[in-house]
Amino acid sequence: MTRSHEVRTLLAGAAVLLLAGACGTQRASGPQMAPLPNRPLAGLAGQHVVVLPAHYIRPADSLGWSAELSAPREYLGKLDDEIAFALRERGFRTGWAFPEELARTARRNAGFTANPYALAAEGLRPLGRQRTPQLGEPLATQLRAIVALHDARYALFPVEIRFEKLAGGTGRAVLHVVLVDARLSQVTWGADVASDPAPSLTPALAASVASKLADLIAAP
Repeated sequence: MTRSHEVRTLLAGAAVLLLAGACGTQRASGPQMAPLPNRPLAGLAGQHVVVLPAHYIRPADSLGWSAELSAPREYLGKLDDEIAFALRERGFRTGWAFPEELARTARRNAGFTANPYALAAEGLRPLGRQRTPQLGEPLATQLRAIVALHDARYALFPVEIRFEKLAGGTGRAVLHVVLVDARLSQVTWGADVASDPAPSLTPALAASVASKLADLIAAP
């Protein structure tokens, strides 16, 4: 082996070692919230997450379904239950706090934290005034207090459900959801999640849209 060939061999070996070291460093320090294809919220697996109560029903849809709801808060409560069921069914039980637990914690800490069913979230609605990822007050402070009591950082917020007419006289429920980094008081993700079509307003709509939301995090 010539001297120059020996030097080239040593340099090539060193480059391989440096590349391996860089890849190892990248794996160790990679982002915890990296999404998987078709599952933009897959990074929430393994995190402590607060799942907030659904807050609003958009009125006056062309189907007339929202007008059929004589008890809107009761309907939102059923939606909360369906979301909790769907996520727990995917294995998100430990480290995830759902609306009924948030309410119990709020009652025990009255004066320190906000009522999770009455947050100042109007600006997060699809037709609201929120124009930047940064949360305004008092919502930012409200969410920081809620996640702090549950050793969490992220809040999954089903902000508003609406009903849309489809071809053939059917309709669907569409849930506007945002993910909030409560420590930074920022919205980090948001989307509309649609249910399967239905011929009428039935409990299956809430179950369907809850299942579609869970699909964004983990497989059934």
